[in-house]
Amino acid sequence: MPPTALPAPEPLLGARGWAGFLAALIVVCAVAPALNLWVPEGSALHLSDYLVGLLGKFMCYAIVALAIDLIWGYTGILSLGHGLFFALGGYVMGMHLMREAAGPGALPAFMGFLDWKALPWHWALSGSFTATVLLVFLVPGVIAGVFGYFAFRSRIKGVYFSIITQALTYAAMLLFFRNETGFGGNNGFTGFTSLLGFSLNTPSMHVLLFALSGLALLGCFLFSRWLIRSKYGRVLQAVRDAESRTMFCGYNPLPYKLSVWVISAMMCGLAGALYVPQVGIINPGEMSVGNSIEMAVWTAVGGRASLVGPIIGAFAVNGGKSWLTVAAPESWLYVLGALFIVVTLFMPGGLIRLPQQIREWREKRRAQSASLKSTPVKGALA
Repeated sequence: MPPTALPAPEPLLGARGWAGFLAALIVVCAVAPALNLWVPEGSALHLSDYLVGLLGKFMCYAIVALAIDLIWGYTGILSLGHGLFFALGGYVMGMHLMREAAGPGALPAFMGFLDWKALPWHWALSGSFTATVLLVFLVPGVIAGVFGYFAFRSRIKGVYFSIITQALTYAAMLLFFRNETGFGGNNGFTGFTSLLGFSLNTPSMHVLLFALSGLALLGCFLFSRWLIRSKYGRVLQAVRDAESRTMFCGYNPLPYKLSVWVISAMMCGLAGALYVPQVGIINPGEMSVGNSIEMAVWTAVGGRASLVGPIIGAFAVNGGKSWLTVAAPESWLYVLGALFIVVTLFMPGGLIRLPQQIREWREKRRAQSASLKSTPVKGALA
């Protein structure tokens, strides 16, 4: 009997995919910086500092939506607490920025106000940028690993898991609100002045942070694409579709669910670390339950299990939020709730699959119309 021929591995991206990726890379690294730094402000082509900062924030949000898509769209685990991991990455970066703003050997400003005499133990590595970069990934990853191990080992799933993630985020938010924990209490961290000795308040630094956010988003997209197209990714999707059958085939879902959960948390930590120097503040409000639910909405609106969809959803929802909070601030939450309901009921595939859904609707209506025309009317032969 001849050996079974295995299918050839598919490329990471097709020709159109690589073309779109390279176009996005050129826009992030060349076009947008040039429009901001070199095009005069009076020109219609000028990209304002406000838009650079806003788009940089949106790209950080898109990384979070991508991270949620890995666990929700491809593994079937709905988290309503990813705001915690996003905020943890932001706090780690904020601690380093506060140390740099205070100067060598000095305590951050809020500690002087509270009459503290020494740094808490968890600030020990905050003076090192290298350690900060490592902790941006390690802190969310370790906390997610410990929580996920006990949750997945206990086979908690579905709505119960979602509620537990909400409870975890809410408990962390209450902890960070307390002044004695050394995280700035209600005000959090602000007053950042420099990063690696370079001022954070210059146009060139704003553009650099924008470009780094874009590169991080593109890198996370390629990594996620590679992950889900591997054997590991196929097992994740099998766990999503039929976990019991996957176990029957000899796969233990625990290491797969736990590892993708940790990877997702670390991606959120990266997004939070890039977000903080661009907005200039981090406080416990980033851990609110409402923020975590909104993050899941970005993924749902864009389209789960598509990777590109969550990125589109993050930009679309936050772009609408930026406009509506100015035009009709009291109506934004109602619009967000209505948007989630509409997507759930009428657009289950999200914005990314809307064109395909419209084509299917049209083909269905044409088929129904053709069927009615071909059906003889009663009495026509009499």
